[in-house]
Amino acid sequence: MDTETYYEKNLVINNRELQYKGIFRFDDLVAVINRATEKLHYEKREKKTEEIVTEEGRKTYLELRPIKMVTKYIKLMIKIKITVSNATQTIEEVEGLKRKFDHGDLLIVFDSWVLTDYGHRWGMKPYVYFLKSMINKYLYSFPLEGSASGELASDTTFIYAQIKQLLESYKHELGKIVKEEEVVRDVEEEIRKEIEEGEKE
Repeated sequence: MDTETYYEKNLVINNRELQYKGIFRFDDLVAVINRATEKLHYEKREKKTEEIVTEEGRKTYLELRPIKMVTKYIKLMIKIKITVSNATQTIEEVEGLKRKFDHGDLLIVFDSWVLTDYGHRWGMKPYVYFLKSMINKYLYSFPLEGSASGELASDTTFIYAQIKQLLESYKHELGKIVKEEEVVRDVEEEIRKEIEEGEKE
């Protein structure tokens, strides 16, 4: 049974997209995500994987849902949906050596949630639990939950930046250099603006 269904879900990052078209290596992509989530102390979870071959190329869908326990009653979940379309294999020459790459369209979507289980912790009656949820969402953010939201946004930014840096590194292999600090700074600014806009709505 999926215990996540018992948690109140607070969406912090909504449908944050990373699009890329060009050469890449799918195994590298998955490895970078796994290393980033492990570094942040997330438990690795693969929700769904599909692959079909069409005349236009290979189509792959992978959904990951790494989980981090903050306390017994608060955990963070980052849903990472990876869609590869029109993928074919290609050979590129890098530093005088021929190397095999995937080539296609890549879409990665992030949804990040704070999951709380205060209903079980405090034995709340339904109306009390509902009232607390409304207060926390619209009037006052309880300190620990607010801290968890900030941590989740930071974690998502880190993972997003690691992926973006990997994809940019393929350009580096073909002659363009991209610094990690520049990628992280740009991603942090983009996500910060999206969160601020979401709070205004």
